[in-house]
Amino acid sequence: MTTVENTTGATYRAWSKLPNNTIGSTLFSLGMCLRVPYFASVLPKVVALEPGRCEVAAPKWFGVRNHLGTFHAIAACNLAEVAMGMLAEATVPTSHRWIPKSMTVGYLTKATTSLRAVAELDRIPDFAAVTEGIDLVVPVSIRDTAGIEVVHADITIWVSAAAR
Repeated sequence: MTTVENTTGATYRAWSKLPNNTIGSTLFSLGMCLRVPYFASVLPKVVALEPGRCEVAAPKWFGVRNHLGTFHAIAACNLAEVAMGMLAEATVPTSHRWIPKSMTVGYLTKATTSLRAVAELDRIPDFAAVTEGIDLVVPVSIRDTAGIEVVHADITIWVSAAAR
């Protein structure tokens, strides 16, 4: 029998054990930032997480503004990496490991508001068949408060069997 307990890592197990509300989301996001301090620069809040999908919100605050007063392009990249990383943690089983390999980013329009990044896979790979390693492209759509996509990132991660 396959369960969350024996196929996923500690990150997704922690998310699964917390209450499905603002308190649980906030606690998880604080813990994530303690584990990966650089993520804290965009004040991310994971609002949804499941295998194959992660949604993260980030406020527009003075620490992410550029010289135009909009959400800085690299801060948006950081937000995309948060969403991708949490998706990978929730999706890649403990029998495998992952690492970012590359990122292609399109800055589509000025980001003048807080942002919401959604990383979502069309299909979850059959990890049992992954023995030599694969490139897995994780698309991340970043939208403003009006729902307009302001940044799109495709982040390639290398997924391989964990050393035994």
